Amino acid sequence: MHLFKFIPWLIGQIIVGGLVIVRSAFSGSTGFKPVIVSYPLRITSDRDIFWFSSCITITPGTLSLGIRGDRLLVHAVYGADPGEVLAGLADMEERLVPSVASIDKGAPGQGAGNPLHSTFVAGHSDTNYGPYATSDEEN
Repeated sequence: MHLFKFIPWLIGQIIVGGLVIVRSAFSGSTGFKPVIVSYPLRITSDRDIFWFSSCITITPGTLSLGIRGDRLLVHAVYGADPGEVLAGLADMEERLVPSVASIDKGAPGQGAGNPLHSTFVAGHSDTNYGPYATSDEEN
């Protein structure tokens, strides 16, 4: 039943994302701030992961890059605020599979866990965590 709500919402996201990209292309000021985030998945079935990553990829400005363990790597063109990107992914995941809303993986939009231990952000030099972090706390 939730698919009757999810599909129109996704179509809306695709339209809005497309309009943002078109506006950027014609305005001369793109506002692009590309980022790669590692999103801690709450969904576990291959089918749900397939549909989630597909929905990310068909939404303009985002691209699902692959999976590392229980994390999905996502490239976002508008990543000035990586927390906003992660919160948007959490929202999409919950809309696709509502049963995951109560699962806390620590990413923004997913509860009170420490996002520094649950995610990494590549492309932002003002952080000291990332795919090559050496902190003992990361392991």
